[in-house]
Amino acid sequence: MKKISEFIISQTNQFIAMNKPCGMSVQEDQSGDASLHRIAMAYCKHDLYLVHRLDRPVSGIVVFAKNKKAAAHLSAQWKSGEVEKRYLAVVSQENTADAGRLVHFIGEKKGSNRVAVASQAFKDAKIAELSFEKVAESDHYNLLDVQLKTGRRHQIRAQLAAGGMPVKGDVKYGFKRGNRDRSIHLHAWQLTFRHPVSGELITLQADPPDDVVWNAFSDYWKA
Repeated sequence: MKKISEFIISQTNQFIAMNKPCGMSVQEDQSGDASLHRIAMAYCKHDLYLVHRLDRPVSGIVVFAKNKKAAAHLSAQWKSGEVEKRYLAVVSQENTADAGRLVHFIGEKKGSNRVAVASQAFKDAKIAELSFEKVAESDHYNLLDVQLKTGRRHQIRAQLAAGGMPVKGDVKYGFKRGNRDRSIHLHAWQLTFRHPVSGELITLQADPPDDVVWNAFSDYWKA
């Protein structure tokens, strides 16, 4: 496992941003495994505040606030939709459009750890929107650059699957085979938000995991 310092993307007096490995939870859960939150607090030697989350099998940027005031400012940006969120997703070459915009209604699916997706509103559902562009191809897969307009649970996973493009390894949402490490090839690649004190616009970027599938597309994020 990497040293804690190798997870850090950026650090200020107000926040710390880390590149979460796939398979690690952002916060404590019933598994008892070490969470990114716990690891980050051990590194900083003081409490940190959750601002947003990523699903356990997803990798990428997670921001923790270092004080309550910063947490309030950052959380407000996430809730208002002001934060620009870009993800990278690996999908099969079948049924992949060159670009598009997906708008659905998403709600909890009772009795399962999944969400339901529909083109029409249903009880307790919320509107979900994203746009995507196919930016690279490998021998077997396509790479999508996804811009998230809203922030619903499992949104990218569920919406891409509904569009016939499930994320590689995501058997929960229809990909045929899982990855051996139970990860999925979805990565929170870029975040743009305002510094909670100065108001300066900040853009953070984190490289995807080092594996054969991701590495086939590395020219895109290294350009």
